Amino acid sequence: MKILIPLDGSAGSLHAVDYVASHRQLFGETPVILLLNVQWKVATGNVKLFINQDTINDYYREQGMLALQPARDVLDAAALPYQYHVSVGTPSDAIAQYACEQGVDQIVMCRQGQGGLQTFLLGSVVTKVLHLAECPVLLVK
Repeated sequence: MKILIPLDGSAGSLHAVDYVASHRQLFGETPVILLLNVQWKVATGNVKLFINQDTINDYYREQGMLALQPARDVLDAAALPYQYHVSVGTPSDAIAQYACEQGVDQIVMCRQGQGGLQTFLLGSVVTKVLHLAECPVLLVK
């Protein structure tokens, strides 16, 4: 079974990783775990006039790896193999697209991420993923 766990770097998003690690027997044989962090695109408008693309790409990579590291630590401690990826764009669209491209059997995500004003302004990523994903989505508290 191929499981995608999207992570936004919040403590809440780690609940999905903890759930998969502690309930691995529910997924049959050792699952193929894919960790995904999606960075919001910051290089819009005139930003590229002042910052070169390599610097922007380095920023995305660094921020993505920071968000993924706690999940990687949990899976390393549980001796579960995984792959990780950092993508750039709108989180809900990128999650659904990556799940489709990778042939994911299930998305496991926390029902609440960074939230706050961002959720109010942009809507819930979880709600959008539920509508866009072509595979089952398991929400973890």
